[in-house]
Amino acid sequence: MGSPKTSSDKMPERAGSGDIASGSADQLLEQLGYTPELLRNRSTLQVAFMSFVLASIPYGLATTFYYPLAGGGPVDVVWGWVAVSLITICVAASLGEITSVYPTAGGVYYQAFMLAAPEYQRIASWICGWLYVVGNITITLAVNFGTALFLVACLNVFETSEAEPIFPGETWQVFLIFLAITLLCNAASAFGNRWLPWLDTFAIFWTLGGVIAIMACILAIAKNGRRDATFVFTHFEANSGWVPGWSFMVGLLQAAYATSSTGMIISMCEEVREPATQVPKAMVLTVCINTVAGLMFLLPILFVLPDIAELIALASGQPVPTILKSAVGSAGGAFGLLIPLIVLALICGIGCTTAASRCTWAFARDGAIPGAKYWKQVNSKLDVPANAMLLSMAVQILLGFLYFGSTAAFNAFSGVGVIALTASYAVPIVISLFDGRRTISTGSFYLGKLGLFCNIIAVGWSCLAIPLFCMPSYIPVDAATMNYASVVFAAFVLISLAWYMAWGKKNYAGPPT
Repeated sequence: MGSPKTSSDKMPERAGSGDIASGSADQLLEQLGYTPELLRNRSTLQVAFMSFVLASIPYGLATTFYYPLAGGGPVDVVWGWVAVSLITICVAASLGEITSVYPTAGGVYYQAFMLAAPEYQRIASWICGWLYVVGNITITLAVNFGTALFLVACLNVFETSEAEPIFPGETWQVFLIFLAITLLCNAASAFGNRWLPWLDTFAIFWTLGGVIAIMACILAIAKNGRRDATFVFTHFEANSGWVPGWSFMVGLLQAAYATSSTGMIISMCEEVREPATQVPKAMVLTVCINTVAGLMFLLPILFVLPDIAELIALASGQPVPTILKSAVGSAGGAFGLLIPLIVLALICGIGCTTAASRCTWAFARDGAIPGAKYWKQVNSKLDVPANAMLLSMAVQILLGFLYFGSTAAFNAFSGVGVIALTASYAVPIVISLFDGRRTISTGSFYLGKLGLFCNIIAVGWSCLAIPLFCMPSYIPVDAATMNYASVVFAAFVLISLAWYMAWGKKNYAGPPT
């Protein structure tokens, strides 16, 4: 652990970071203050593939399809997705500029420390680091819990002779499925680390094949007919109870959730061969690809959309399995089309588990997490930070118990993940703006005036997202359907503040320099 920098030693650090061609990635990491501990086994394409897997657009949009459907119908689904995707490109470009200068697994919290004025470095990196870690852990939790809910809904495309779902999906059953998925993802990430790049590559082709199969089948069969383009692109129908404009905004949770993982790939910088150039390009490129992939998935579904009121009234909160069943007219056919999404969900869970463990490990490495000496250890046989992975998993399982108190727990998990990640991305961007963007001008991904525009859009989106995704998806609400995102978020904030006052204020010196 190092001591805070002074203004006199910032410029040499910038120059050394920006000169990518002068040495290897490990040499650059050493210049930034760290000893290389993880194997660099990912190429540019594999970084892009992992970034794609973290978003897993068809799956992410499928599990959260309820929110824009209730918020504004097809208009919210299509134009909400396009709008948030364009905003996310600005976020990715902004983070890419900074990452090209400071490519470490610490990600945005390391960047916040390096960019801030000396008197604010420790508190800036502390706040940003906790937001980043909480965001990574809770978005991973949301992915795995969403997979459990989605799997139950997929099974229930089959019905009994009395037209009842074949699987009751009781609270304890959903929790056990979530627990099994979480254990599976952690086991795959820990014991299969060397093969994960190949799994990410497989996921790209699997996703493409799955989306094409869904598009072709539901549009060709369309058992109950097809909607016209006017309905798909212009029909607005708010069923959330909120006033129409705000209802549309609340429905943006689907798009925000699916794109929130944009900056998580930064945590993999120490396992990438040329992180200062590969990671920024991968972030921006992946968002562009995801935008197109999302439209390929969403538009065919909207063209065969059944009655909206019936879909949002589903007890499962998962309309996509019902939509596919309605379109193909067969439970077996619908389940066959859902298999690619289920497999992609598990791959996404593995990717998010990996990223969450890396950022937890990086923050513990700098002594900012209670019991850091245990969590910062790397298992040399597995080449993974196994202890940090166990800590992340334990927090996810403990939070999963909230489902026994609220059926809207998934809303809280996804909301907290989006809020925390979005806020953590904003911290280094804001600091860079106050710095006049001088530091990032030395990086290999500097965008000039375009970068300034992207910075402003990214910060504006962050200011909106934090209050927006604390809102319940519909009103009126009761204790079981309330969105507890604000409660979970506040709990993590209080824990981080308490630890800072008890230990960090006196002992935390920030990342090494």
